[in-house]
Amino acid sequence: MERTALRRLERMIDREIRARFPRGTVRRVAVLGSGDREDMGPDELLVRVFVAAGGPDPGEPSLDEWAQAHETGMRRMRRELSLRLPEARLLEFTVETADPAGAPRISMPHDQALAGEPPSVREIVATVVSLLRAGYVFPDRAEQAAAAIEERLAAGEYDDLDPEALAERLTEQLHEVCEDRHLRVRVRPPRPPRPEPEPGSGPGRGPGPGPGAGPGPGQPEHRHPGNFGIHRAERLPGNVGYLDLHGVAPPEHAGEAIAAAMRLVSGTEALIIDLRRNHGGSPHGVVFWCSYLFPGAETHLSDIVDASAGETRQFWTLAYVPGPRYLDRPVYLLTSHETFSGGEDLAYSLQAQGRAVVIGETTGGGAHPTRPIPITENLVITVPFARSVNPLTGTNWQGTGVQPDVEVPAADAYDEAYGRALRHVLSAAVPPPVASEAREALAALPGPPDAPAPADSPESPDSPESPDSAEPPDSAEPPDPAYLPDPADVPDPPDPPDPADPARPPGPDPAQPPDASEPSAGV
Repeated sequence: MERTALRRLERMIDREIRARFPRGTVRRVAVLGSGDREDMGPDELLVRVFVAAGGPDPGEPSLDEWAQAHETGMRRMRRELSLRLPEARLLEFTVETADPAGAPRISMPHDQALAGEPPSVREIVATVVSLLRAGYVFPDRAEQAAAAIEERLAAGEYDDLDPEALAERLTEQLHEVCEDRHLRVRVRPPRPPRPEPEPGSGPGRGPGPGPGAGPGPGQPEHRHPGNFGIHRAERLPGNVGYLDLHGVAPPEHAGEAIAAAMRLVSGTEALIIDLRRNHGGSPHGVVFWCSYLFPGAETHLSDIVDASAGETRQFWTLAYVPGPRYLDRPVYLLTSHETFSGGEDLAYSLQAQGRAVVIGETTGGGAHPTRPIPITENLVITVPFARSVNPLTGTNWQGTGVQPDVEVPAADAYDEAYGRALRHVLSAAVPPPVASEAREALAALPGPPDAPAPADSPESPDSPESPDSAEPPDSAEPPDPAYLPDPADVPDPPDPPDPADPARPPGPDPAQPPDASEPSAGV
């Protein structure tokens, strides 16, 4: 793990461990990687906790006395690390001394059996409360929600609940205070255990070629059941491009698929991007899609502000994308009440820049980046840890949703956008066969086919009317694993409101039902 990511992980673990132990009993936390100790494997981590013990103060306990007083907390911390961060092969509790090499230590190695040990309901609720206090983006609301849950815990409200009922109850109570649909507890199927090291495979590593290697036996290369969220990519009659995106996958996994989709529509006169079933994804994926719609790296799209870590991460369009960009042509975005999270980020960013017209319904209203944190083998909490801030509006869509430029029921959004796109085609200098095709397609749509072309085609961002941007950074920052969990760890999308079926599938055969494949889930 590179040094920057290691320090970010260290700050997060330090914050969470302090929240689990009584105030003043933990001084600091250090996370060491393979470059810090010779006896550690390349993918191993050591978490070292410096506790308030063994000092010159006669009232301060020894390390052994401290451990006896906090045995339950230490065991819980080891279990959580084994569950959430198996790379942390060793957890150490120690004290600050003038001679670090000679300081007493209590070591707790990774224990897969301990990770699978079922905690009590009260331990689960206590963990939810501590994670909420340690990581939620709004500390005052976190404290209010935590205090309310602790009061109910003391009254025995959760004692007889099974995991499903407990997750539902906690989520409802979190929403009562925080009103944040990203913040929830949910049940997930248990994941298979990681293989234990074998002789010759290196300390702390399973057999095989290791991270970054190609697919294993029976795993065809480039297979992804949700096609990285790209449900459809096609040219509609009248030379209009159409992309149906059910998720926003990170570009390190989806880059080739995104580039192929954009190549397919690159020769069209207008583009419709359907986000009506988009439940979210990666902020870096949003940047990658947006970069095709702007001429270079001069557009500042958004910031993610993590106040607890003292970090603001800027997101700019990329200087390079594979294949042609889509410039000087109108873009229409379709939204519904189901559009959420990363799908909203895509719509909000393009709308704020004046690069797209949003057509449909107000979206779900989830703007906070989240981290999925396992509590047990089958319970996970998603905790929003930062705020998205648009550099032009100074705010985001949290709680309000993205407001459409043209408000129509989601089921009518496709016809509205397609009609506008076709009228744009007919107003442009296109070959006669394309114009004829556009007239036929427009005549087949509901409503008057002879309406004038709408004056809603946004200017290309390289025109003088486009908004000024701040000076971009020297280079695009690569995706950060602390913000982008492994695709296998990405949770299911948050439960949206229950709108009516928002989509009439587009294309030459409107009666044809959409594919039944699952969308790519997002963060």
